[in-house]
Amino acid sequence: MEPIKRDLYLGRLIDRRENGLIKVITGIRRCGKSYLLFNLYYNWLIDSGIPAERIIRIPLDDDDFSELRESKNLSAYIKERLSDDGMWYLFLDEVQLCPGFEGVLNGLNRRENLDIYVTGSNSKFLSSDILTEFRGRGDEVRVYPLSFSEYMSAYQGDRYEAWRDYSTYGGLPRILSMQKPELKSQYLQNLCHELYFKDIEDRNNLKGDQVMETLVKILASSIGSLTNPSKLANTFMSHGISATDKTISSYIGYLIDAFFINRAERFDIKGKKYIASPFKYYFTDIGLRNAQLNFRQQEATHIMENVIYNELLVRGFNVDVGVVPISEEGTRKQLEVDFVCNLASKRYYIQSAYSLPDQEKLMQEQRSLEYTGDFFKKIIITGDNASTHYSDDGILIMNLFDFLLNQNSLDT
Repeated sequence: MEPIKRDLYLGRLIDRRENGLIKVITGIRRCGKSYLLFNLYYNWLIDSGIPAERIIRIPLDDDDFSELRESKNLSAYIKERLSDDGMWYLFLDEVQLCPGFEGVLNGLNRRENLDIYVTGSNSKFLSSDILTEFRGRGDEVRVYPLSFSEYMSAYQGDRYEAWRDYSTYGGLPRILSMQKPELKSQYLQNLCHELYFKDIEDRNNLKGDQVMETLVKILASSIGSLTNPSKLANTFMSHGISATDKTISSYIGYLIDAFFINRAERFDIKGKKYIASPFKYYFTDIGLRNAQLNFRQQEATHIMENVIYNELLVRGFNVDVGVVPISEEGTRKQLEVDFVCNLASKRYYIQSAYSLPDQEKLMQEQRSLEYTGDFFKKIIITGDNASTHYSDDGILIMNLFDFLLNQNSLDT
């Protein structure tokens, strides 16, 4: 297998080098945080002329470092290796295994010649918790499973074969080393039950019940659909399971905290305000979503929409679901824009359309875009194998591969 390129995240670490903050690398477990830090970034520093002995690497999940899971030992170990001359770099992996690490790192961060980077698992290492503990000294770098372009960088085959596998088994890096479908599906299902859900249960002191598994299956079967805890509670009842709105809301929060799912809020484009409920939920990795349904519910339209949403997050956009109120023949209606994407001063309106077989479908997809009332760029991403072009109405019609394989595609 070819080495996986994660240049986007490598660049984000490079940009934060020696900025005086503790770099906190977060993301769903098994997405490649440790590989990014201990391999890719380490090698970049070495190639940049940093001597290896000035990079202190401590993988706390390694039994050889078990004594350092006690905060006093960890502090002493690091300080023994530091000197006042020149810059030093500290890499700490699975830092949550050392109770009290926050105080150790806050103290060490006062040294002007020490650059600190940490990763940790999500069960006891939520970015919100850790950044609070670092008292304004933390700088988060969120890592996602492989994007399609990263996946292609190590995939042996053409992009059509890659899309077939990626849209089925997702982008967790280890998937690329597995050849047989049954091994991939078993790996994903085991991760869900033995790692992700167990993490959530341990962190939130949950007793074994049907709520978590049922909730994930319901969300998996309705990605891209508007819903809220009240609607979900009714669906639970149809499954013969009693769960209150409050319970469901809490469980959704646990899944978001563990980076397992993401929530897209609705934004009134003309009114320039957020709408409280309902929301849309997307899975951080499409393979984990498919595993919840035993790979039986493979709707290409919804899968493509989820992948586009994830790609936008990877690129750093804040992504909402757009709502455009209109009035026709005295009746008020709401049209939907799949994604409203904001990054600094940039904004894009994006529709996901698996296919545009005729002019009627094109008109249907671009209708909401025409009512936004502003001049931000409007884009329809389609799975059709056609070249990227502008419609007669000035809307960019972009091929899915053109979008996914070019990080700057939205500026076409």
